[in-house]
Amino acid sequence: MALGTDTPVRLSHVSLVFEGDVVALDDVSLEVRRGERVCVLGANGSGKSTLASVICGLLAPDEGEVELVGERVCAGGVPDLEAYRRARRELGLVFQNPDDQIVTSIVEDDVAFGPENLGLPREEIARRVARELHRVAMDDFAKADPSRLSGGQKQRVTIAGALAMEPAVLVFDEPGSLLDVRGRAAILRVMGRLAAAGTTLIHVTHFMEEALEADRVLVMDHGRIALEGTPGEVFSQGEKLVGLGLEVPFAARVSQRLGLPWTCDESQLVCNVEAAYGTAAPGLQKSATSRTPDAEGVRACGATPVLRVEHVSFAYDQRGRALDDVSFQVLEGSSTAIIGQTGSGKSTLLRLLCGLETPDEGRVIVAGNDTSRRRGRRAAQRAVGYVMQHPERQLFAESVEKDVAFGPRNLGLSAEEVERRVSRALEIVGLSGKRGASPFKLSGGQRRLCALAGVLAMEPTVLILDEPTAGLDPRGRAMLRSVLARLRSLGVTLVQVTHSMEDAARADRIVALDQSRLVTVGTPREVFSRENEKRLAESGLGIPRSLRVARALERRGWPSLGDPLTTDDLICCLKGDGYVLGKFSEKNLPKTYLSPFRQVGEVE
Repeated sequence: MALGTDTPVRLSHVSLVFEGDVVALDDVSLEVRRGERVCVLGANGSGKSTLASVICGLLAPDEGEVELVGERVCAGGVPDLEAYRRARRELGLVFQNPDDQIVTSIVEDDVAFGPENLGLPREEIARRVARELHRVAMDDFAKADPSRLSGGQKQRVTIAGALAMEPAVLVFDEPGSLLDVRGRAAILRVMGRLAAAGTTLIHVTHFMEEALEADRVLVMDHGRIALEGTPGEVFSQGEKLVGLGLEVPFAARVSQRLGLPWTCDESQLVCNVEAAYGTAAPGLQKSATSRTPDAEGVRACGATPVLRVEHVSFAYDQRGRALDDVSFQVLEGSSTAIIGQTGSGKSTLLRLLCGLETPDEGRVIVAGNDTSRRRGRRAAQRAVGYVMQHPERQLFAESVEKDVAFGPRNLGLSAEEVERRVSRALEIVGLSGKRGASPFKLSGGQRRLCALAGVLAMEPTVLILDEPTAGLDPRGRAMLRSVLARLRSLGVTLVQVTHSMEDAARADRIVALDQSRLVTVGTPREVFSRENEKRLAESGLGIPRSLRVARALERRGWPSLGDPLTTDDLICCLKGDGYVLGKFSEKNLPKTYLSPFRQVGEVE
């Protein structure tokens, strides 16, 4: 490769069509300069990951020309395999799902895999492995089995493996989808240093704030580049972004709703609010009430704990405990968010709640069943529906209807009962009109809802979700949140792991973990209180962005804004609009039916 080339990525009129006439890329032309940091945005299915695969040499287009790191790898839709082989030595990719990239059973061996294939000396390989594991804070896991790591830890390993090859062009496809707040910030810092050193970066993401640090932003839509420019130029076109299934960053949304000068910078937003309102906003006196769930709302959910975790400890091996003396309860019909930095024990806790693992110490009680006994575990597994990370990978049938019906049919239910359950589950997730469609032709958000429908068709009383919004675009996240809100209103007990403090603030209660131990448990207002703010920061967690703005204003001399935990709360505090209860915020909904999935009047 010509390392001195100023344009390591050049695509000219590139098109790519998958089987079934699915147009993934449609006449895309793109040039990326050496050391440039380009962020690619777009709704699920817009062509982002396909573009990333073409840039890193994994896919050759059907039409057009591709030049990578000085090698003309494809001309007129005809690939040059030898040129691809030479170019790939200077190309790197971090997949969205780390399980697609990990190839060994020891972390340091996985990081060394790429440099070994480059034929580097043993000493140089060891130096690179140690350097990159330290860079992603995985030094202590060098000898660990990747299959025993959390999703976020696996993602750190794959990033270290890509960095160890020292590529001239490095493509990140949703690298932060499974990482906590601190982990995403660390990866962005690494990207900044790499770009400063001359590495060309292509960053695919659904986090709008991450795009603010790029030199250039591309927005994909149906395989085409719909918008292109600096972050400011792209995000100033809010209406177009919404039409493309995206959203503007938090500061820009708040600025627009308050009628303030446009900005994507949170610090500038605080200055603009202060300039507009002085030291007190019109609605300041109305901020004592909040739509965010409080202790009274939680008690209204029901007095019976459906899940009890009592002094639970668990370890996968001798290296240390994944959970250490954790205790809390989940009330029937409530919504609970579990937060914590990568590797804190969140996914392990979910497996214990589902009866897939049993604690080494303590007890887990699910709907009155002790999971330490085989009969209790089987009863717990019947009561709990478990939606894993990337649940769409569970899809396999030729139609949505058949996929959702698979579980109920395996229970030996009658055809009429199977049909009732399938129809009910699809109606809840909003896919009734997609019964005959192939699940693989749905959008990313719809595929996740289809997988969720398959779990709901089993009619669990408790639904447990592991990072349900990870990898979804803003429209997909909104769809899923709406479905979960509806399930909550139907009386289903919800427990979800999330890295989003905004999602956690919508729950009735929050369980915060750090390094296998319980940090705090309580209502969102209690967990995100001033007393806990330092502890959360030390645990690699943050507070909701709206609350962060309110606290910043208070530090500048404002009186208390009443701790607004959501964007709507913040807007109401500042504009004086009062509070209107959202349609999914009622806690005292009637529970006159036996199952949350049966209409009133139906019988078992």
